Amino acid sequence: MANGMNLRKVMCVILTLLVFQAVTISQSNSHNIPYKVWYLYPGLRLQIEDNPQLNIYCYSGQPKHIINIWQTALLQLAVKNDKYELYDGANQNEVLAEYEEHRSSWAINPFSWKQKDIKLNPFNQSCVGIHSLEKYGIYLNIIRIDYWRVLLLGAGVLLFISAPKLSNNPLFYYISGISVGICASFLILVYMMSKLFPKRPVMYGIVIGGWTVGIYLLQLVWENLRLIIIQYQTHVLSYVVFTGLVSFVVCYRLGPVTDRRSKNLIKWALQGASLTMVFVSSQFQEASVAIIVILLAAYNFPAVWTSKLLAYWKRQFPPKMKLLNEDEYYEQGVRETTKALEELRGYCSSPDCNAWKTVLKLKEPIRFASFMNGTSHLNDEELLAYESEARRTLTEYYTDDDSESGSEY
Repeated sequence: MANGMNLRKVMCVILTLLVFQAVTISQSNSHNIPYKVWYLYPGLRLQIEDNPQLNIYCYSGQPKHIINIWQTALLQLAVKNDKYELYDGANQNEVLAEYEEHRSSWAINPFSWKQKDIKLNPFNQSCVGIHSLEKYGIYLNIIRIDYWRVLLLGAGVLLFISAPKLSNNPLFYYISGISVGICASFLILVYMMSKLFPKRPVMYGIVIGGWTVGIYLLQLVWENLRLIIIQYQTHVLSYVVFTGLVSFVVCYRLGPVTDRRSKNLIKWALQGASLTMVFVSSQFQEASVAIIVILLAAYNFPAVWTSKLLAYWKRQFPPKMKLLNEDEYYEQGVRETTKALEELRGYCSSPDCNAWKTVLKLKEPIRFASFMNGTSHLNDEELLAYESEARRTLTEYYTDDDSESGSEY
């Protein structure tokens, strides 16, 4: 009991000293913040030399237009090392406030992921503050059509349309189940590893440092995880294959979803994810919302009204009939005749046809049997008569044309 009371007193003293130090530093640093503001425009290149002051870069944005729906504004930073800090905000005052807050305490900046390509809002004003002791270069790149955004929009629309079929597809069930199983196995592994750490020191660190300590720990875990994946590719691949097989066995044992309500839940989840993809595919939020409304309206539009509209359209604008020439007419006749004969062979060979009853109705059963074995349905005499009739018809046709042309003269 005495040890617990002493520990509480020590923690209270530490917290008091930290608060006093933070207040002292904030009062000493909030008097004067040297900074310089740069206003960006497309294609601007800047080379900043060694300067300890804060540089704020602001981009005013462009007017919203439908042709700029997939536009992306990138502030590309060219620096040799990672000894710099980034601060974002809608204007320079917000950047200064974030910079002052970062300097007035020992908290970790959640924006400090050391990214070199900083996305700005292409339509509204946005500012980025950079504090670096080394020289660096700045370039504002305006991508008129970001193909990744177009691809994200197309994938979202395709997923929304395909959601009803995917919810009933067993292959999608197994792929999703295996993916969820692999991801869940990583969470179980992290949970098991967390049991190895002492709980009280970690809890005290989170209480003292706040949520920024959690972000810092997540960043360290991600860096180490990426290093493990690069250095131990074989072990990671074996782990993924093993967990994938286990997930497949579990999915196979449970079987695909058969309950209608469960399928509806899967369909709605896929459609919700697809609408989220459509919304984040553009920073032109009004256009994204309009696309979502159009998708929902088209999906819920009654099928009866659609058929009526199509029938009305065909009545008002009937399709033009294309007439066949002589060669096309001959080719179509041969193609359709061959198709019909194959269907007749298939029907006569199926259990639906009473073979003996059909044979009794035929005058030449042997010829029919030869036809079923692949022989032509016409004999030599019929082919000769057909060719003679066609030749006679053709001769009469050209004779009539010649007589009509001679009478005109």
